[in-house]
Amino acid sequence: MEKFFQYSKVYSLKDSIEYSDGAIVSKIITKESVGNVSLFAFDKEQSLSEHTAPFDAIVYILEGTGIIGINKVSYEVKAGEMIIMPANVPHYVFAKERFKMLLVMIKK
Repeated sequence: MEKFFQYSKVYSLKDSIEYSDGAIVSKIITKESVGNVSLFAFDKEQSLSEHTAPFDAIVYILEGTGIIGINKVSYEVKAGEMIIMPANVPHYVFAKERFKMLLVMIKK
């Protein structure tokens, strides 16, 4: 796996990933057996369909506005805000507008 992020180097998270028209772009910061940290850039109206994961997931919005659905309840999240999606609970992500997010997943 190509390593995009190096130790002991300063990064601007929102500048470390670019949008792609009509797509979702993801970039792994680190991946370990106990969890992973990734960046995502969603073009407007792109989505991750409802699913579950065996991880608690912390989502921090870096830029723009998105909708996070957790257990059939929708939450609008904007730059500078975060939300926690509990493990094994259905959730989805929808881009109300272009947005970037940091995803921290921690294995339960």
